[in-house]
Amino acid sequence: MKKKVLSVLLSATMAFSLAACGGASNGGSTTADKTETKTEESGETAESSESDAATETAPASDIDTSEHVVINYMTTGDRPDGKAAERLDEMLTELNKILTEKVNAELEIYYIEWTDYLANYNLTLAQMDGSVDLVGTASDWLDAWPNTKNGAFLPLSEEMLQTYAPQTWASVPADHWEMCKYDGDIYLMPEDNYAQWTNHGFIYRLDWAKDAGLADGVHSWEDLTTYFAFVKENHPELKAVWDSDGTQYAQMANGWISSHTNFVAIDGLATGALWGGTKDDLYTVVTPVMTETDSLVEYAKMMKEWDEIGVWPTDVLNNTSSQNRDEYRVGQVAAEQHHTQTWTDLCSANEANTIYADDPNAESGFFYFGEETDNVVALSITHGAMAVSAASQNPERALMVYDLIRNDPDCYKLFNYGIEGVSYAINDEGLRTTPDGFDSSTDNINGMTNYWWGRNDDLEIRDATRNWDKIDELYAKYDKVKIDYPYGQFVPDVDAIQAKIDNCNEVYTNYMKQISFGKYTGTAEEIVAEMQASLEQAGIADVAAALQSQMDALYK
Repeated sequence: MKKKVLSVLLSATMAFSLAACGGASNGGSTTADKTETKTEESGETAESSESDAATETAPASDIDTSEHVVINYMTTGDRPDGKAAERLDEMLTELNKILTEKVNAELEIYYIEWTDYLANYNLTLAQMDGSVDLVGTASDWLDAWPNTKNGAFLPLSEEMLQTYAPQTWASVPADHWEMCKYDGDIYLMPEDNYAQWTNHGFIYRLDWAKDAGLADGVHSWEDLTTYFAFVKENHPELKAVWDSDGTQYAQMANGWISSHTNFVAIDGLATGALWGGTKDDLYTVVTPVMTETDSLVEYAKMMKEWDEIGVWPTDVLNNTSSQNRDEYRVGQVAAEQHHTQTWTDLCSANEANTIYADDPNAESGFFYFGEETDNVVALSITHGAMAVSAASQNPERALMVYDLIRNDPDCYKLFNYGIEGVSYAINDEGLRTTPDGFDSSTDNINGMTNYWWGRNDDLEIRDATRNWDKIDELYAKYDKVKIDYPYGQFVPDVDAIQAKIDNCNEVYTNYMKQISFGKYTGTAEEIVAEMQASLEQAGIADVAAALQSQMDALYK
């Protein structure tokens, strides 16, 4: 995508105030050196983009900010109340002082609470009543592309972004802007400079794995079997080896496929990773749940073995009250199945993770799905993104506010961490700590603003409670083997095939719950064959053919 010239010159006052928010990070350290990686991949740097814009000329025009406006930011999450609401208001008061000074605007938060969140989210956007301006969205869990297709989001021209969000425009590489386009227009501003890994796997007690003879820890599904059997035999004091609630069936099956093939799933189509490509042929649609029969039989056999070992409670499929993660924190279970970001918390000694205080030998490892095959896909940069509502009465000012929250150090720290000395403090090493008297239930601003749509590693302040040596080591390993998510621009038209997708999803869910927890009757061969026959009848091949036709039109 060819960058265009900055289309307007700000007035002297506005130019000064907007330039001021582009200062260097105020002592913040990054969670990984992602900026350099991203700019190298795109073949250009943010500095060169700014330089290119500065060398060209443009017609002069001023941005009129004489009218004070309120920008409503829509995010998913429950509205805080009581003392937490007071803390939030205190932060917003300070933030709005800055926003008023720089762009004569203030910010309010519009919450979409978690109960029935997706339906309420889409309904709010569909109303088009101007009640929201900035919209936190995501391509894989918040219907970013369907809402774009339905006209809920405003197309953002290059000139508009250059003018009203100049720092964001300059910092996002050209190829990343391409991934934010639908039908040729930009609709999203990506969270593309924030290191987070949501690939799943098993968190486990590394010290116990070593006791089980796994000197280097768990690095395969077979190692997991060895580990689970050892723990069951040698740690009868535990509540369970893994107090699973039965909802992890799809992640486990997806993880098995990642660990035994080079399959790359298309996100967001179904609970299971039913359709996608392969690392060596990304744009040919395959269905490993139909083609990898021998591997799936092996998986079903292993899960039956885990069930017989007693890895999970006998009522696992009906266990709705599990608090496994909290149980792991205090040493009551030996494993947690979730993603890397959860491990970064659980591997660190902090107030909640008492296992490290209770047992000085305690250590947590992470077996990530795809480790055996180096099959790791980086999170899509539109897993978190910001859009502007098509019904916004002040889209230009909304962009200016977003540009400040994403790039201005003072705005960023307030919106993500709160007021220094109240919600966070900085220690002598430049790491973020909690001040005396801090109460996580009322003072955790990050858990109230839910800003998952433009976090910026250049301004992040590392959490002092994290074990950064271990985290950096794993992130570096990921960076060596990962591929970028390849389907960021693929927006499948599912209207004609949605019923078949739903049918396939229902079939897969019903069978994979049984398979993933070893609760099936008959042989592994029989249950896999039965599932495949039902998926064939549900139309899995028809969906694959429709997706292939659309993919061919986009990529070939």
